Amino acid sequence: MSTTHVFHRHLHHRPPVAVSGHGAWLVDSEGREYLDASGGAAVSCLGHGHPAVLAAMHEQIDRLAFAHTSFFTTDVAEELAAHLVDRAPAGMSHAYFVSGGSEGVEAALKMARQYFLEIGEPQRTRFIARRQSYHGNTLGALAVGGNAWRREPFAPILMPATHVSPCYPYREQQPEETPEAYGERLARELDTAIEQIGANQVIAFVAETVGGATAGVLTPVPGYFRAVREVCDRHGVLLILDEVMCGMGRTGSLHACEQEGVVPDLLVIAKGLGGGYQPIGAVLAQQKIVEAMSKGSGFFQHGHTYLGHAVACAAALAVQQVIERDALLDRTRQAGETLQQFLQRALGDHPHVGDIRGRGLFWGAEVVQDRPSKQPFDSSLRLHARIKREAMARGLMLYPMGGTVDGRQGDHVLLAPPFIASDSELAIISERFHAALDAAISSC
Repeated sequence: MSTTHVFHRHLHHRPPVAVSGHGAWLVDSEGREYLDASGGAAVSCLGHGHPAVLAAMHEQIDRLAFAHTSFFTTDVAEELAAHLVDRAPAGMSHAYFVSGGSEGVEAALKMARQYFLEIGEPQRTRFIARRQSYHGNTLGALAVGGNAWRREPFAPILMPATHVSPCYPYREQQPEETPEAYGERLARELDTAIEQIGANQVIAFVAETVGGATAGVLTPVPGYFRAVREVCDRHGVLLILDEVMCGMGRTGSLHACEQEGVVPDLLVIAKGLGGGYQPIGAVLAQQKIVEAMSKGSGFFQHGHTYLGHAVACAAALAVQQVIERDALLDRTRQAGETLQQFLQRALGDHPHVGDIRGRGLFWGAEVVQDRPSKQPFDSSLRLHARIKREAMARGLMLYPMGGTVDGRQGDHVLLAPPFIASDSELAIISERFHAALDAAISSC
């Protein structure tokens, strides 16, 4: 293989060359097949090479590939926005298209700030988010995010943000607490944080509806988000939900917040929106936010060159139409139950698996050195990297991460297979994951 000029994520390691994909599988240049048990990074909801999506992209690119949104709109962008708004949580009226999740979070932060400028509350400048969260790698998204490892090198250039506790029952719910009481305690913590900053200073509370990569699929306890919504409403603070990873069917409903019985003011979606067929994300905005801008300045002071890209919108619309046509939300719920059973059977009694958690086809397994005490492995072992290496050697793509507990200690593995994965493929995921985990631990 010739010398690379690609600035790869890891400069001491050159990844295999992917050359093709079919269904839940990817193939490298050596002909090895890999079962995509993580959807890349919870992206490939329809797997690879879906004919309906490819056909829609071909049709669009033959007609029009790109028209800058400062000059034109396109039929396909209008159709996609209508499709999304029609199925969005109550009160959502518009979709603002971007190229991915980080851009979506940046747009939502600026949209929230401008909303308060438009209604005459310019003193609101602060965001509150959660520890052990992840909202993207651009500077605004990184500032509200709570991933210590990603934040540390750039901390001096990040805007100030306040971080409260995540909803992490495996480690932070007290033995005597019910799940509901734990959620209420977290809501009181948010309430206190708002009051300490000054309620009229806070723009929004930002949270992943179901936690993603940083702590490994943290599912909220019952009532938590309803209590959070009440706190935000009482203080006039917006609620921004980040469903970049957990949304668009991943947890078994189109939007993860449906399962919590709450409606956010701004909802960020991305990965499962376009399924990896094109780079696309979106912010779904409540009518009151759009109206404030419409009656005020008349425009959103923000923009990117490729927002509303015609081919990206065509791909996303096709992905969403396939999900609806093939009843894949039902399939995701059913397959999620099947995957949970496989994981519990293979790893439920494993001495080094402390917790298995998730919804739909979004699952996490937290790996511990000692199960009774929940003691993590020494971070210097980089167990998560060993697990990934062993899984790839067995033809399995997982999404392991370190820093699960506090940004430095702890390891977990995230699973997000395609919605179209068969039961037999889900069984293979469980079997190969178990083998990779044992091999990685034995190498420590």
